[in-house]
Amino acid sequence: MRAFVVSSYQTALHEADVPEPTVGDHDVLVQVQAAGLNQLDEKIRLGEFKQILPAQLPLVLGHDVAGTVVRVGGSVRAFRPGDEVYARPRDHRIGTFAERIAIDEADVALKPASITMEEAGSLPLVALTAWQALVEIGNVQPGQKVLIHAGAGGVGSIAIQLAKQLGAEVATTASAANAGFVRSLGADVVVDYRSEDFAERLSGYDFVLDSLGGENLDKSLRVLRPGGTVVGISGPPTPEFAKAAGLNAVLRLAIAALSAKVRKQAKRLDVHYRFLFMRASGDQLREITALVERGVLRPVVGRISPFDDTVQALEALASGGIRGKAVISNP
Repeated sequence: MRAFVVSSYQTALHEADVPEPTVGDHDVLVQVQAAGLNQLDEKIRLGEFKQILPAQLPLVLGHDVAGTVVRVGGSVRAFRPGDEVYARPRDHRIGTFAERIAIDEADVALKPASITMEEAGSLPLVALTAWQALVEIGNVQPGQKVLIHAGAGGVGSIAIQLAKQLGAEVATTASAANAGFVRSLGADVVVDYRSEDFAERLSGYDFVLDSLGGENLDKSLRVLRPGGTVVGISGPPTPEFAKAAGLNAVLRLAIAALSAKVRKQAKRLDVHYRFLFMRASGDQLREITALVERGVLRPVVGRISPFDDTVQALEALASGGIRGKAVISNP
């Protein structure tokens, strides 16, 4: 079947003919009709996660999928051929830039009926990231103050909506051109990152979702109230993450060193820093489906490209400039 693969780190994504997926006893074989594009795909291509998430190369990229079930494994009872589903396949089983993919049934959910395949294909990774940050880690409660960075982006556009649904007062960083857009998603306060310093304008926040890292993460710690939490999705990883991931002692020491500065700063400020590398979850996708069907969470698709243009679509992702997610479509 046709797929788009990376043969070695830091080489270009290219089309290849790959074997049909093997369907295990608990797997669902999905005909891929839409696949979201994520910065994570580009980071894996560049080898940025090869120490903590080593891949067997050549590797089919792609972390989001929406499509139709073709076949199910012998022990699968929740899905059947013809079902329209969506998923973020688990690590080491990604590969949605292909015509078909076999996914563990635990990672799959029925697609929301009220949205298109392309919209569904845009959701899993960013919606699960937002859910795990705001609900699982942040335990965001009504009336709390939440800052979502890069509010017009893939994660940000969903996180704003989810934080608002949880009853939070939501601030976000965005360009002036996107101010109206992020307000339409539910943002109460918009900081123009090009002309304003959010750390000078905001204070007393309960929770920050940081997707940028570096200096942005350092400043985010300073806008929190004592006891508040920053969740970073661009790093640096923490010893807690390394332990949960089962990494070896050498890597755990290296990761501890990488995050030592930010952890020390957080301790000094009496706040918390958590690193999130989101995980697949069909159960959480079903929670997200319920929000979509109620009309309180809407996907944001800024660009749709045909399957044939997957290479160009991933390259274009680096230049930014779109609202929400970019998606490839293969109806």
